[in-house]
Amino acid sequence: MERTRWAVLGPGEISGFFARALPRSEHGVLHAVGSSDAGRAEAFASRYGAPVHGTYDDVLARDDVDAVYIGTVHTGHAPLAIAALEAGKAVLCEKPVTPTAAATAEVLAAAERSGRPFVEAFKHSFGPLARELRTVVQSGEIGELVSMEAAFGFAAGEHTGRLFDPALAGGAILDVGGYPASLAVAVARWADRGEPVLVSAEGTIGQTGVDVEAVAVADFGGFTATLRTAIVTAMPEEATIVGTRGSIHVPDVWGSREESPARATVRGDSGERVIEVEPVDPFAAEADAVSLALAEGRREVPEVPWASSAAISRILDEWRARLG
Repeated sequence: MERTRWAVLGPGEISGFFARALPRSEHGVLHAVGSSDAGRAEAFASRYGAPVHGTYDDVLARDDVDAVYIGTVHTGHAPLAIAALEAGKAVLCEKPVTPTAAATAEVLAAAERSGRPFVEAFKHSFGPLARELRTVVQSGEIGELVSMEAAFGFAAGEHTGRLFDPALAGGAILDVGGYPASLAVAVARWADRGEPVLVSAEGTIGQTGVDVEAVAVADFGGFTATLRTAIVTAMPEEATIVGTRGSIHVPDVWGSREESPARATVRGDSGERVIEVEPVDPFAAEADAVSLALAEGRREVPEVPWASSAAISRILDEWRARLG
């Protein structure tokens, strides 16, 4: 298949990881950089070897751009994603798709109209360990799903900037709370459980008006997931999935920006076994998933289908609303 010609929209820190990963992908190449600041676009393009740079409109108007990676702040995702889809581009959008369930629905509707791939970039979902976990859950090795606990929390050094700015959709829930929420949605999907219903939600609102710590419990037709997140407290980045006959423990469940998670322990009727896989670059894996969907005429990828993005968005939306 031909190389997918990628454009980065939003030349910030997270986009740098994507640009560095593309040479390690099988099907993608960085071709263009778009920004609201022409100087930033030019500097990013020069650093990562993209031959084209310009404004967002400049880049989206080009026929030689096949797909875009959106790495702006949360509040910039929806307008760029919709514009890119309407321009006939495939879209890989950083999580969360948008700060609200209603806006996420608008983006997914635009994807439906466009017929182009749209993928939410939850990096831990892309890689061999995620496929192994799905196999274990679907095999019945741990029995019927009962519960799950997962957390993602860190202590930010400075309580300023995007993370603590309500106008930029700051806060723990939207920054990293989507990780445990997305895993719960994925596990429930693997086992054909129901749509999530938020049972409880609590947390702490910081001085700037954003949630800084939060916990929620979601129910998926009898499978309950406890989700924890923070931007002022470090939490073990691990997950435990419990069934009627055993459990799965993933000690480094989210991996890093350079490597996907690679290890899990399964306990069941026949004892304990360890799953170990070779990690991959998660950004490269995300890009290749989009490229394959584009080549095969698919609009979704199995790692994070649209229904999952919608469900995650609903959880995050209500979680925040419950905290006021």
